[in-house]
Formats: sequence, structure tokens, C-alpha cells
Amino acid sequence: MNVTAALTRQGWRLLQVGLGLLLYSSVEGFVIPHARSQRVGLSVHTLAALQGVLLLALGLVWPRLHLGEKSSVVAYWCLVYSALAILAAYTTAAFWGVGNETIKLAGELPHGLIHGTPFQEAFVKVLAYSSAPTGICALVLVLWGLRAGGRASAA
Repeated sequence: MNVTAALTRQGWRLLQVGLGLLLYSSVEGFVIPHARSQRVGLSVHTLAALQGVLLLALGLVWPRLHLGEKSSVVAYWCLVYSALAILAAYTTAAFWGVGNETIKLAGELPHGLIHGTPFQEAFVKVLAYSSAPTGICALVLVLWGLRAGGRASAA
């Protein structure tokens, strides 16, 4: 498969994941009152919407990136993992009502978080902290792929 076709396919998948996150945000808005931490549940709602819009925008830009096949695959999967991991961490924290070791500000708010079991705290922490390096890697690769002389300017 050539690089242009791979980038087009990945861009299409990012559009699908972005729309899926917007749908998740819409549905999750209805279950906020049932979360143990309603304030963090609201954060999940807005985070999912933000990530959905981000992935939609990147999905439209993706076919124009000047990346090789391997670097586009790394960027794609790092981006998707990063978005889903941080969303999973916040969703878990909201519905378990725990995670104040990782999400410190929310523990200070009304309907915030409490300290959970060591397993719960570690679970939220691993998900949340693993999203940062993968997200940074993806964004650096996207920025590199947008350098001057990319595919769009060559056409």
C-alpha cells in the first residue's frame, strides 16, 4: 500500500473515531447525575467533545501530512491511544469516584474525588500518565508532517 492511500485511510478512521467521541460525549451527558463524582463526569463530557473535534480536525489534515508509512502508523496509533486513555482515566475516576492522587484539583471541588484503593488509584494513574507521552509523540509527528514542502504543496 502506498503512503498516500495509507494516510487517506488513517484520516478517514480519525474522522470516524472523532464522530464516535462526539456521540460518546452526547450519551455520557445523560449519565452525569449517576456518577459518583458528577463534577468529573462533566469533565468527561467536555473532554470527549474536545477530543472529538480535535480528531475530526486532524482527520481532515491527515492526508496532507508529509510522513512515511511507518511514522504515520506510529502517529496515528499514538494519537488514538492518547485520546482514549485519558478519556478512560477520567471516565473511570468519575464513576468510581476515586483518583484524587492523579486528578488533584477535582478532589478539592464539591462532588470531587476521594482516595480509592491502591488498585483503583494505580489504574487511574497508569491510564492518565500513559496518555501524555503518546500524545506528545503523535503531535510532534503531526507537526513534522506539516513541514513546508508537504504533499499538498507538491501537487
